[in-house]
Amino acid sequence: MKPFTGSTALLTDMYELTMLESALEDGTAQRHAVFEVFSRRLPGSRRYGVVAGIARVLEAVKQFHFSEEDIAYLRQAQVVNENTLQWLADYHFSGDIHGYAEGECYFPHAPLLTITGSFAECVLLETVVLSILNYDSAVATAASRMTIAAHDRPCLDMGARRAHEMAAVAAARACVVGGFLGTSNLEAGRSYGIKPIGTSAHAFTLLHDSEEAAFASQISTMGTGTTLLVDTYDVKQGVERAVEAARAAGGELGCVRIDSGDLVAQAFQVREQLDALGAVSTKITVTSDLDEYSIAALNAAPVDSYGVGTRVVTGSGHPTAELVYKLVARENKDGELEKVAKRAGGKSTVGGMKIAGRTHDETGRAAGDIIVSARTWEEGLAYLESREARPLQVELVKGGVINEKYADMDSLALAAERHRNSRAALPYAAWRLSEGEPGIPTEMVDIF
Repeated sequence: MKPFTGSTALLTDMYELTMLESALEDGTAQRHAVFEVFSRRLPGSRRYGVVAGIARVLEAVKQFHFSEEDIAYLRQAQVVNENTLQWLADYHFSGDIHGYAEGECYFPHAPLLTITGSFAECVLLETVVLSILNYDSAVATAASRMTIAAHDRPCLDMGARRAHEMAAVAAARACVVGGFLGTSNLEAGRSYGIKPIGTSAHAFTLLHDSEEAAFASQISTMGTGTTLLVDTYDVKQGVERAVEAARAAGGELGCVRIDSGDLVAQAFQVREQLDALGAVSTKITVTSDLDEYSIAALNAAPVDSYGVGTRVVTGSGHPTAELVYKLVARENKDGELEKVAKRAGGKSTVGGMKIAGRTHDETGRAAGDIIVSARTWEEGLAYLESREARPLQVELVKGGVINEKYADMDSLALAAERHRNSRAALPYAAWRLSEGEPGIPTEMVDIF
């Protein structure tokens, strides 16, 4: 996995540092604390969410240190006092992080990350952790819904031009977690080992004096197995010319792409035309503002793959997973761990460290989640074992040392496989694209 360039410490909000300053001054900064990342609801009343961005979070934590330049900026901007700046200059995260393994399906109140350590070292991670998990999980959830709708037909990320340039790289990775098989973004290909895809746009056809000349040029460099874009002018004529160009080069055309019009009707018409021309092995890919609903509408059409852009990199209408980062337990003045909770209407939280597990029925289908509030991991895991629930959290960081299994180049393929398995185990109702209740119920238990 490609590391962040330089420090990630200033990818944060100012109030993290001003809280730190006050806590250092009043002596509470070193109190043991437990923070959790969770969602109160699933955006858009979706049936499940997908955990994505864990590897990127771990890389960000690794790079979360304040350089001399960072300290100089904070001093010049008078963000915090000199004592706090001296503390920040020596900062490194030395606590523990447990969390859902990347690719796992989740439901409301799930403790996606649990960060433990001193208040001072944990509070600083809030913004960068949420920035990554909220975006990546939103994109992965949208991608997962699209791959459900595609019914095993490949989905490919083509959204780079519809997002911030670096968000596009993160989105391509999250798409793979959700089941996509390739990306048009070359930086994502280099950084994460994702298969790069792409051939030509309408501009290439318009550059040439004729459509025939454009097709011949592309085939001469890319071979007859390439994908030709056939809707620059007239689709029917474009298909005929595409097939002729491949045969003139001594082969069968690999694929045609349709990027406009009534995609359902055009797919049927193009398939009929290709078959009539004897190009029965030539495939059809479609693009043009696809989302999970338009992909579902294309189920009956003879489409072989989908190129998805704007909708996937924007979470298909829900660009954030609505995750929050909250303090749920902390050491009191007597040195004892005490659960804490926010009581504000509509934004209340549940105190205590949570350990999550998933139960399954006799067929192996997920039956429900159990989230138990406990003082220690051992107590929580023992309770889950008594309920025959599969633990959902893994150890990501121990004493500041990152478990590379969840952060290296192989972690993306493992996350994609984990998601396929996690989603496949959900009851069929959870796969519906319509709004509704979470796919499985969640039971909250307090043994703190």
